[in-house]
Amino acid sequence: MASTPPSRRSRPGKSSDADVHPVTDTTDAADVIAADVPTPSPHAGHRPPGYLDQKDAHLKRLRRIEGQIRGLQRQVENDTYCIDVLTQVSAATRALESFALGLLDEHLAHCVSEALSSGDQDAQAKVKEASAAIARLVRS
Repeated sequence: MASTPPSRRSRPGKSSDADVHPVTDTTDAADVIAADVPTPSPHAGHRPPGYLDQKDAHLKRLRRIEGQIRGLQRQVENDTYCIDVLTQVSAATRALESFALGLLDEHLAHCVSEALSSGDQDAQAKVKEASAAIARLVRS
């Protein structure tokens, strides 16, 4: 019972789920099953995203923003002066907003314009969806 977490161990005289159903490691079986199943296309049933051509650049930018957030954590851990932390919060916020605006621009140029030009039935829904995304960005 050494592998059962302390919170799952039963008290003397009481049974627990761990006593009735011992935990087993099924990692190997899951790996074998997953290897046999073909991975479906991530774009099955819908258009590829408008940012697909810039995916690597976007990921690089997001990793840089992630680094800024980790830097904020270090600042707090190291008891950095409040104003210095707030300055970094502002920089990270601007970086995320800039990323979001670029992604929105690509969405409008690719997904929305394509839906409008093709006369797609859901073109108006795409415009409405984009407007809602803009409203969320403006409110944040």
